Amino acid sequence: MQENLKPRIEEVLNAMRPYLIADGGNVELVDITPEMVVRVRLIGSCSNCDMSNMTMKAGLEEGIRRAIPEIQSVIAIN
Repeated sequence: MQENLKPRIEEVLNAMRPYLIADGGNVELVDITPEMVVRVRLIGSCSNCDMSNMTMKAGLEEGIRRAIPEIQSVIAIN
């Protein structure tokens, strides 16, 4: 994992967590690939929500890429 980026990504995720938690879910940072792809795991209600794709792209990915432009994408894994 790109260790120097981990705290910055966690900071962005922490800002978004209250919204996910309010809907019964959460997000966990899994790793960052050498290609600068952030892999996260949606947990709780977010793991099987019909809106999880929108949450990923319009919420998590947009927020992370805005704060850390060197990130190429954010994907959810199981």
